[in-house]
Amino acid sequence: QVQLVESGGGSVQAGGSLRLSCTASGYTYSNYCMGWFRQAPGKERERVSNIGRDGSTSYADSVKGRFTISRDNAKKTLYLQMDSLEPEDTAKYYCAADPPFYGGCSRTFPYWGQGTQVTVSS
Repeated sequence: QVQLVESGGGSVQAGGSLRLSCTASGYTYSNYCMGWFRQAPGKERERVSNIGRDGSTSYADSVKGRFTISRDNAKKTLYLQMDSLEPEDTAKYYCAADPPFYGGCSRTFPYWGQGTQVTVSS
């Protein structure tokens, strides 16, 4: 079955950097779109960034220019490089997998990891 395991979270000061990783197993990784989402206490989960099967990327406005999503299909790993971190980035970060659908992806992201905590102090 699909398994996603995030790592790389931690505590940093504002302005610092972290690199999150998400290792996938149980499916043909290269066929799936992938995404990063986050949820802060008391807030709804929000999309951070996603990457298509062709490597195309998109970002939430709040992280554009600071975060970079990438994928290594040979290693079945998704990355999120987070620079210039702000206290508002504090949240639990989740990776998710989106299966192929009619030449694109389903946009339903039915598969999720357990998350990794990122805490940014001012």
